[in-house]
Amino acid sequence: MRVLLIGNFGVGNLGDEALKEYFLHRYPHVDWRVLSSSPKGPTEFYRLPTGIRSFLSLRWLRTLKEYYYCDAVVYGGGSLFTDAESVFACFLWWIHSIPARILRKHIYLVFQGIGPFRSPLAQWFSDSVCRSAQSISVRDSLSYSRLRSRGLSKKCVQTCDPIYSLFKAKKSGLSSKNLLIIIPRNNSSDSLISTARISYLSKAWDEVRVISMKPDDNSEINFCQTLIDTELKSATLIKVRSLDELLLNIEESVLIVSERYHGALAGLALGKKVEIVSQSDGDKLSSLSFDAKQDWDFLLKSGEELLGL
Repeated sequence: MRVLLIGNFGVGNLGDEALKEYFLHRYPHVDWRVLSSSPKGPTEFYRLPTGIRSFLSLRWLRTLKEYYYCDAVVYGGGSLFTDAESVFACFLWWIHSIPARILRKHIYLVFQGIGPFRSPLAQWFSDSVCRSAQSISVRDSLSYSRLRSRGLSKKCVQTCDPIYSLFKAKKSGLSSKNLLIIIPRNNSSDSLISTARISYLSKAWDEVRVISMKPDDNSEINFCQTLIDTELKSATLIKVRSLDELLLNIEESVLIVSERYHGALAGLALGKKVEIVSQSDGDKLSSLSFDAKQDWDFLLKSGEELLGL
């Protein structure tokens, strides 16, 4: 079976790359073809163009060929359909549904975070793709509620982020020491800075680590360093590029303050105390905090069964 995998791949985000690896390894019998902003290898291809320069490159012609020959299209995890940062994101992923619909390929939305939405246009892009999907699995209860309010819950199940299973598999005989972990974003809010400061001053820590999960993003590295210089004087900046590196650096902590979804998810999977800092009401971090005590093993099984690859 030949399946086209669509997601926010190739932008240097550890969580998104982990999602890609989940699909490739969880379903090895599938002939995966991956769309990426920076394709590597013979089975990865450029996204469809959304601007003049990308259109004139003609690289998208090979991508259209993959749409033609594939058996199905999978939107693989992440919060693709939200305008929390930009309406353009919803437009981008809507564009990628058009060839599949024209060619009558089955579309599956898998382990998705849907919303929140500030713009009716972003909501429309999301609804359009959801209505064309064969099935939808969402990774949190707030996303499920949004689809239910739009009349889309009949072909939808609530699951969880599949990276949880990879984190949980690494949990074994973990010990803790007096270690504080801070995981910011390049555009972290004042709330993250305030929570980090309060946690830092709450006790005498043996060690404090500030972890960047997007280490090739200069703006994120600059933010982390500024946070250390102004608020967390004794902290060490750690750049992680894999799940193993992330787990290695947080497994002995007693407190994790995170404004990154998969950073918080890793801590929860390891049974750590996690202070989740959301960027806005109802966003993916709010959803993760809301669902923290659910039976994620059962939810993950439900999502995998619905996909049925």
